[in-house]
Amino acid sequence: MAGRVLLIEDETNIAEAIRFILTRDGCEVEVLGDGAAALERLSGALPDLVILDLMLPGLSGLEVLAALRADRRTAALPVMMLTAKGQGRDREAAERAGVSAFMAKPFANAEMRAKVRELMAAGG
Repeated sequence: MAGRVLLIEDETNIAEAIRFILTRDGCEVEVLGDGAAALERLSGALPDLVILDLMLPGLSGLEVLAALRADRRTAALPVMMLTAKGQGRDREAAERAGVSAFMAKPFANAEMRAKVRELMAAGG
C-alpha cells in the first residue's frame, strides 16, 4: 500500500502508533493535532485519505468533516473517523456528516491497515 495520509489526532501516543503502522505499510503520513490546522492544511494539496479524530481542540472532527463535505474540492475525499467514544450516536452523527468509515479506539493494527487499504483502493 502506498499513499498520502493526513492524520488529525491530538493524542501523541495514538498518532505515533498510527503513523508507525501506516509508514511500515508504505504510506506517507502527515500528523496534525487540531481541527483548524487540518482545514488550513487541506486548502493545499490533498492527501489520498484523511484519518480524523472525533474529539479535537479547536474544531471537532465532525466540524472538520462537515467543512470537507461542503467544499467541492474535498467532498469526495475519503475520511475515516477515529474515536474513543464508540457510542451509536457518534457513529450516526459521523455517517450523517458523510464519513467514509468509522473506527473506534482501541483498534487492532491489522484492522487499521485493512481499513486504510480498503479506503485507498476504493478512492473513497
